[in-house]
Amino acid sequence: TSTTIPFMKNNNFDYRWMVSWMGDYADEAVWVVFILMVILIVTAVSNSANLTDGLDGLTSGSSAIIGVALGILAYVSGRVDFASYLNIMHIPGSDELMVFASAFVGACIGFLWYNAYPAQVFMGDTGSLTLGGIIGVFAVLIHKELLLPILCGVFFVEALSVIAQVTYFKYTKKKYGAGRRIFKMTPLHHHYQKPGDGSIDAFFQRPFAPLAEPKIVSRFWLVGMILAVLALATLKMR
Repeated sequence: TSTTIPFMKNNNFDYRWMVSWMGDYADEAVWVVFILMVILIVTAVSNSANLTDGLDGLTSGSSAIIGVALGILAYVSGRVDFASYLNIMHIPGSDELMVFASAFVGACIGFLWYNAYPAQVFMGDTGSLTLGGIIGVFAVLIHKELLLPILCGVFFVEALSVIAQVTYFKYTKKKYGAGRRIFKMTPLHHHYQKPGDGSIDAFFQRPFAPLAEPKIVSRFWLVGMILAVLALATLKMR
C-alpha cells in the first residue's frame, strides 16, 4: 500500500498513514482505502481521456506520450540500481512491463497514423475509455499513480474545464437567472476552435481568432511532452 509521491523528501507515501488513527484495525482499513483510491484513479483517468477525444489524434497522440513515460518509470522501478539512485521503491519485475508499455505505445502510434487530421478512423468511447483505463491501471501497478495529475495533465485539464463550466453555468443561472460561461465551449480544446469576437458570452475570449484543428492538437501534444518530462524529473526533485 505504499506508492511514490512527487516533491517529497523520501519520495514515498504509505496509504496506511490515512487510517493510522484506527489503531489495530489500520491494516484491514488501509486496503479499503487503497481499493477506493484505485477505483477513483481509474475512473478519473478513463473519463478524462474520453472527454479529451474530441479532435483528430488528440487522445491517441497524448496516450502514446504518456505510455512512453510510464514505460520509462516501469523500467527504472524494476532496476535496483536506478531505483536506489532515484530514491524510489524498487518493484521487482516491473521492468518487464516495459514490453506492454511498448506494445501500448506502438498501438497508439499505429492508430494515430489513420486517426490524425483528417481522421479516417475514430476510436469512440470504447477506445478512449480503454486507453484511460490502461493508463490508470498501469500507473497503479508500478506505484506511480500519484504522478498522474502531472503526467495526464492534458486529460485532467480537459475534464476540469467541463466541471468548472457546468458548475459556473448552474451557479450563475440560479443567482442571476441566466447562465454564464467561463470558456467559449468545453472540453477546453473546443474553446480554441471558437471565435473570440463576443458572439459567445464567455469570461475567456482569447484567442480572438479560431485556431485550426491540427494546430490545437499539436500544441496539446507539446504540452503533454513537457508534462511527461516534468513527471520524470520529479523523481529527482525534492
